[in-house]
Amino acid sequence: MDAWHTLRQFTQARIAQGRSGCGITTAALLEFQLAHAAARDAVLAEWDARATEETLRLAGLPTLRLETRAVSRMAYLLRPDLGRLLSEASRARLSLPAHSPVDVALILTNGLSSTAVMEHGLGLVLTVTAALSDQGLALSPVCLAPNGRVALSDDIGPLLGARLAVVIVGERPGLSAADSLGLYLTHDPGPGKSDADRNCLSNIRPPQGLSYQAAARKLAYLIQKARVVGYSGVNLKDDMPEDRLPAVPGEPIPGPIAR
Repeated sequence: MDAWHTLRQFTQARIAQGRSGCGITTAALLEFQLAHAAARDAVLAEWDARATEETLRLAGLPTLRLETRAVSRMAYLLRPDLGRLLSEASRARLSLPAHSPVDVALILTNGLSSTAVMEHGLGLVLTVTAALSDQGLALSPVCLAPNGRVALSDDIGPLLGARLAVVIVGERPGLSAADSLGLYLTHDPGPGKSDADRNCLSNIRPPQGLSYQAAARKLAYLIQKARVVGYSGVNLKDDMPEDRLPAVPGEPIPGPIAR
């Protein structure tokens, strides 16, 4: 057998596609078209945040429903800046004095892949909240904000009096993965932060990618370190020993939530 075909078992990259004459095979073409359709669906689909909220509440987690300034999916795609800011109504809601300062503001948004948040959002949120609560961290209610960008955490964090912000967001889908979640950590969130001030855990999508448990364990370590040194981002190095933290509680059974 060709060595390239042997390598296919170790990667989802499009290698060893074969050819038919001067073109690719029909099977490879159909696989490509299917992956492209899945990526388009992931980007264009609406996220039913209400269903996610109901499921989280049944699991015993408090939630906050928020809106960005991107009032539609198309507005979100055409105006990235609108997904980085809360609507005036949501800003006013978070400005009420009822919210006590927290250690971590936890935000869930569909970002560029509604498929990712519908498939993996619930499992990752449950695992992350369990891991951080075990460390004695005070968490905000889970903020559900459709059509949000990563920098939305800089708008939400200060309003909740959060020392750190964690945003779980659907990643831009590729032709190998339409259901990948990213997790971004920002110390002292607020205006003026850039991507260089954040730590990112990517490709969270078990079983093909990073597991919820591994992501939560890594996040907990980075938060511990960020609280000590007082910053996050490119200067916060990931040097976590494998045996540094206790095992995170058992990973929830992954599966899609109600759409």
